[in-house]
Amino acid sequence: MIPTDGRHARRRSPWPLALGAGILAVVLVAGIMVYASARTKDRTVFKGDEVATTVPNEPAPWLEPPPALANWPRWGVTHTQYSADNEPRRVAEQARGMLGRVPMLQNQHIMGWGVGNPEPSPGQFNFRDLNRRLRFMASSRAVPVITLCCAPDWMKGGQAGRTDWSKNHTVAPKPEHFDDYARLAARVARQYPTVKHYLVWNEFKGFWDPSRNRWDAESYTELYNKVYTALKKVDGKIQVGGPYMPIESNARGGRSELSGPWGTVDQRALDAIEYWLQHKRGADFVVVDGASMTNDRGNVPDDFAAQGKFGAITTWLRQKSHDLPVWWAEWYVEPENSGWSERKRTAVQAAALMEFARSGVTTALYWNPQQQGEGECAGCLWAPKVGGEMPMAGLLSGFTKWFPVGVRVEQVATSNPRIKALGQERQMVMVNTSDRPVSAKVDGRPVTLRPYEIKWAGRGGA
Repeated sequence: MIPTDGRHARRRSPWPLALGAGILAVVLVAGIMVYASARTKDRTVFKGDEVATTVPNEPAPWLEPPPALANWPRWGVTHTQYSADNEPRRVAEQARGMLGRVPMLQNQHIMGWGVGNPEPSPGQFNFRDLNRRLRFMASSRAVPVITLCCAPDWMKGGQAGRTDWSKNHTVAPKPEHFDDYARLAARVARQYPTVKHYLVWNEFKGFWDPSRNRWDAESYTELYNKVYTALKKVDGKIQVGGPYMPIESNARGGRSELSGPWGTVDQRALDAIEYWLQHKRGADFVVVDGASMTNDRGNVPDDFAAQGKFGAITTWLRQKSHDLPVWWAEWYVEPENSGWSERKRTAVQAAALMEFARSGVTTALYWNPQQQGEGECAGCLWAPKVGGEMPMAGLLSGFTKWFPVGVRVEQVATSNPRIKALGQERQMVMVNTSDRPVSAKVDGRPVTLRPYEIKWAGRGGA
């Protein structure tokens, strides 16, 4: 099997495609890339082959320093194609308050996912969109993170001054341009001195070797090492991590050193991670992403028990890396066309977050699926264009407040296995994994939870 962008990737394409037909169809347009902008008067629609325009030079933005926190937040969000900077002012202010009430990590890619080409031609930089996103992050008390993906077309065999968005995210820089990409990474680091954490690339995009039916870990690691060195030269305090490997699994067998009731991990992903670990020039953390679902049977043995996959992979990563901090850049829990209610969706997410905290994950970044217009927005943090907090926002805020890194996580006794619970000294969180009301003793106290209800409660007199 040749890995694709993944089950979850089809839900979160970095450049959403809007098909259209022109009256004079001189050119067959594969799609129109809907591109986010904070200013409603700005051009927001880009065709497949975009010609770069010269933008006025503007100084690097002054960004409010990240808040001083006693503990690393552990939890955060990744801004995607549409985010708060694309919302009406009232909704943007709600989102700002929601994300900043308990300061968390906020991540942005340097190209795509709401941001244009940062270097359309060699030495010609355009940080307008990235500046806008970073300003919003700073204004909402973020601990900022940048993902170094993707690459300008001229680094990938394309024409300088043009950006082909239709395939941009699937192509890696050519080896002869790895040094150019490292220089771009250093330029980004100088632009945003308050950002101290960088992820190198995204899901090994463009690093699949079909001739050998495996990941090209050698080429990725060469790129990573050049970027790592360039960033450390800018500021030795910058923290750098990779390989941002997508880890897939199957319910039906196959050779692998990592398996469980939740499925069997694709060994090729593990092999690529081990190569990177052995040949990296240095790393401050190890980054992966993945879904609880298997490729062939969805969530096994069931939607909640499948979340154990995240803990098993985290344990393997910590062992293989000699206890490097483990980051999950993305995670997904819901099969396509599941028909889940928002209540069930959030309950399964709560189980996943419990697994992350229990297994010692250092960072977990939620891929925020905000959409362009009004309407149902499964798993979103706020209602697009309308405003109003959605359940996932409260779940992330709660875990950020009560389960940062440095707080001792405790298993909480529950008399009914259908209620999962996790605690720390002062607080605990419970979730009913059943579609029916459940009563039980949790932490020695009687509770009754509605179907898929999540409930927080104090401990130790808190």
